[in-house]
Amino acid sequence: MDKKNALRAGALAAGTTLMMLLMSSPALALTRDDGDDPGQGLTVMETVAQFVIAPTVIFLVIVGLVMVLDRSDREQKTKAKAKA
Repeated sequence: MDKKNALRAGALAAGTTLMMLLMSSPALALTRDDGDDPGQGLTVMETVAQFVIAPTVIFLVIVGLVMVLDRSDREQKTKAKAKA
């Protein structure tokens, strides 16, 4: 039963992805719209910093906060189990 559900989920995901790829039209990105003012492009370092380094740092900060705030509950539960 689990194999059948996994196959259905995989087929649904593949079908959805295929439809999204077919429906998207990257060729339309080449035509400029009225009032479009794109400005200067980003350098390679700016792109890496904005799309790789910044999200990684934000993720690590969130992970650190969760670990620090969750650690106090674990220590209390561990001490209570050790006493029992």
